[in-house]
Amino acid sequence: MDRDRPRILVTCWRRPLPTYLGERTILDTLDPAYAARVFEAGGLPLVVSRLSADALDELVALADGLLLTGGGDVDPASYGADRENAEESDADADGWELALITAARERALPTLAICRGAQLLAVTHGGRLAQRLSAGDGHRELDGLAPEAILAARHGVELVPGSRVQRALGGRGQVAVNTIHHHEIADSGELEVTATAPGGVIEAVEPRTDWACVGVQWHPEKMHEPEQAGLFAQLVDACRDRAGMVA
Repeated sequence: MDRDRPRILVTCWRRPLPTYLGERTILDTLDPAYAARVFEAGGLPLVVSRLSADALDELVALADGLLLTGGGDVDPASYGADRENAEESDADADGWELALITAARERALPTLAICRGAQLLAVTHGGRLAQRLSAGDGHRELDGLAPEAILAARHGVELVPGSRVQRALGGRGQVAVNTIHHHEIADSGELEVTATAPGGVIEAVEPRTDWACVGVQWHPEKMHEPEQAGLFAQLVDACRDRAGMVA
């Protein structure tokens, strides 16, 4: 049967949460905004739990695209650094998502990597992270800030002309984005830096190849600005092209 929507794997984050079964029940969690943005763009989101490595090939073969979502800090051991300021890190999650990125890259599976996902994208390509935010406009530690203040705050980002991220955002030279991250990309490795904040903070990265992949440090799924939907539309369009589907 023909499919109307490309299937896009969406990662989730594992947390201990209180339930009737205990104060620390292990659950896979995800902000529903991720799946909603994919569906609104015309894709079919498939939220995927962390499984064994044996399931990786089957999952990637099933999918037309990949969305890497946010979560806890990347374990510094993943990029050969000592722990200084890492919270909620999970080495097993890092291993699983790094393997997903590698599989997606090998198969040219269109990918959108958000926040933690963008950081892992950089690590996969030989980059490294900074465990403390650079001092700069709009970047500050989130501790002590009200959720409303975190969600409402914006800072400017300069986009590289002709980049995938610039095309996704309507060809703008600059956009305003949120800051909901604890670490940042310090070295993009083999990836091209295609957006920066004041002071040079890396805000977007993408491959220097034909792989339809973009990583953004901000959270477009949590933003009401209409141009941010372009990142999800670009992902879905690339998935359709790869699968030979008619829009």
